[in-house]
Amino acid sequence: MFIATLLTDPAKASLDPGLIENLRNAWGGGPATVLAPGIAAEMPLPSRPGNLWEVWEDLQGLGVDLVVQPRAGRRKKMLLADMDSTMIRQECIDELADAAGFGERVREITARAMNGELDFEAALIERVGLLKGLDAAVIDRVLAERITLMPGGRELVATMRANGAHAALVSGGFTAFTARVADLLGFDENRANILLVQGGVLAGDVQRPILGRAAKVEALEQITARLGIAEADVIAVGDGANDLGMLHRAGTGVALHAKPAVAAQCDVRINHGDLSALLYLQGYRAGDFIAA
Repeated sequence: MFIATLLTDPAKASLDPGLIENLRNAWGGGPATVLAPGIAAEMPLPSRPGNLWEVWEDLQGLGVDLVVQPRAGRRKKMLLADMDSTMIRQECIDELADAAGFGERVREITARAMNGELDFEAALIERVGLLKGLDAAVIDRVLAERITLMPGGRELVATMRANGAHAALVSGGFTAFTARVADLLGFDENRANILLVQGGVLAGDVQRPILGRAAKVEALEQITARLGIAEADVIAVGDGANDLGMLHRAGTGVALHAKPAVAAQCDVRINHGDLSALLYLQGYRAGDFIAA
């Protein structure tokens, strides 16, 4: 048995009941369940539709996300999340670079690295090098003035944890940011790169080894082993090429507002919904959400 979930932007709540019914009839699905009026609904399917991606493409034009997944085991015991452009709206290194006067150059490198066009570690070293000599106090200013949380993140973490799940934030960014974001959102733990500081200024380097794509997979392996759960019990979310390893290994890997080259390699793609989509995918109703 499979479950088809339809989602849209919660700020618009534009999911048409007629669309849900038409899809149910076309695919021979069971009765639809509204998870949040105008925002999310699901229906059981006897099999995975052969024209799934054609229908997915049509629905994208209507501002609707569609995910079809096995019904069994979709309620997860662990959340493994990227930070930049996933749990927060920004890329922290881009915001630091703005303060250093290299914003445009660094944003271009970041975009290419996240799309898989550049080696992640080399791109990180190059970008951090441009920050050399910047007053370390800029980190606190960026956190206070530039960093905003992605909608639905607080509810996602709080609801999963209230239902017994473990939440880990694993970023290719910096611990100076993940520690704060993890605290704001209620994550159980966080891992990231350490931005080196000398004499109150950024040294233009990060501590080795660098946490990149392989390290995110290692985090998945290590944390699940420690908790005594299977990798299939994990829902992972990210947007960049360095997230693909963990997205492919997790039981459910969600490409959230991901770069095109990244989304194309994932079966679960959320382009219109926010982080609350990860709860709907697990069968939670809006009334089940825990407000953090």
